[in-house]
Formats: sequence, structure tokens, C-alpha cells
Amino acid sequence: MYVILLLVNVVFLTSGQVLWKMSVRNIGNFNLSSLFSVLLSPYFIMGGFLYVMATLIWIYLLTKLPLSTLYPMQSLAYVFGLLAGYFIFHEFISFQKIIGVAIILIGVYFIAK
Repeated sequence: MYVILLLVNVVFLTSGQVLWKMSVRNIGNFNLSSLFSVLLSPYFIMGGFLYVMATLIWIYLLTKLPLSTLYPMQSLAYVFGLLAGYFIFHEFISFQKIIGVAIILIGVYFIAK
């Protein structure tokens, strides 16, 4: 059950980042006016909600598992973020990034054991 909650936490964190990226996608110059526009964007608000939910899950998980196990496993957010960048925003993924993700996944595997 804790693994599922950790994955939900990571999905919420990554989804929040995706929504925040979507909220700033059409911003030309970043200034005070555009900042208020971003803060009132439904994408930004929903991303913030997901961050709050992820934080609540995280606090619960901290009461159940050691930080030395949880925190490194949360690095899966980097993997999900890379995939979101590729599939949603059509960003280029270099070979170096693929190697980096592979190293993260290997590390998470060893920590989970």
C-alpha cells in the first residue's frame, strides 16, 4: 500500500509541474501582470491543488517509512517529468538524459529492495 501511495505522490508532483508548465506556456515577457495571469490560471490552481495533495500523502508516508527510503524513491518524479516533457511538450530527450533516467531507475530498484 505504501508503494502505491508513493507512486500517487510522484504522479501528483509531476502532474502539478506539467500543469504549471501549461500555465506559463503562452507567457511572452514575465512581469507582474503576467504573474497575476499565471496565478489565476486554472492550470496553475489545479497544479497547486495537486501539490497540496502530494504533500499530505508525503506527510503520511513520513510517519510510516524511513526518510532514507522514501526520499530517494521520490526521484521517480524526475523520470515521470522527463516522459511528460517528451510526450506532452514534445521536448527532445538526449542520450545523456536516457542514461541518467536509467541510473535513477537502477538506484530506486536497489533502495526498494
